[in-house]
Amino acid sequence: MKVLVIDVGGTSVKLLVTGKRKELKFDSGSLMTAKIMVAGVKEAIAKAGWKYEVISLGYPGPVLHDRPMIEPHNLAPGWVDFDFRKAFGCPVKIINDAAMQALGSYHKGRMLFLGLGTGLGSALVVESVVEPMELAHLPFKKGRTYEDFVGIRGLKRLGKKKWRKCVMEVVQQLRTATMAEYVVLGGGNSRLIKQLPPFVKLGDNANAFRGGFRLWQKQKPKRVTY
Repeated sequence: MKVLVIDVGGTSVKLLVTGKRKELKFDSGSLMTAKIMVAGVKEAIAKAGWKYEVISLGYPGPVLHDRPMIEPHNLAPGWVDFDFRKAFGCPVKIINDAAMQALGSYHKGRMLFLGLGTGLGSALVVESVVEPMELAHLPFKKGRTYEDFVGIRGLKRLGKKKWRKCVMEVVQQLRTATMAEYVVLGGGNSRLIKQLPPFVKLGDNANAFRGGFRLWQKQKPKRVTY
């Protein structure tokens, strides 16, 4: 089965299909609707000559029963009621983007995944079952949220040194709260973290694609979407 994995982010959309190693990519941003995203995907894969039978879509927000629950914070509206299956003309499985990367990063035990990108993605994986979490907009300190400190806005406001310190503070706090054995840091800004405690591992953005491929596997790891 040829699976097309679409990883939708606040600054870019990344694509990979079964059997290929090099991803395709195009810009997203605050003006991108679901319709514009679909058009961009179709244009990119047509140029590359890719073929696919099913799709895994990583969505930057809560997902329930393969449907976005709320509009994304960093993209244009128009996602919640969009018919992705009809637009692509094939079966589509939709999962929170952080959960998709967590699914691809998981090895064993109890793992907390934190995605450091435009915002803050989060997911907990316990015994191969992935539970998407929405921690980004919870209050952290000084009247601001976790995302305000460790997302892209926090990085720009604080600078790299203070931002790194905040990331480690958030990691320790959320690890304690979730009783995770280890933490995986993913997302584009994870590469800015230079020193890690033993229980923290750097992920790889390619793990999002691995997670998307795993969604169509019949064996574990499993997922939940509530």
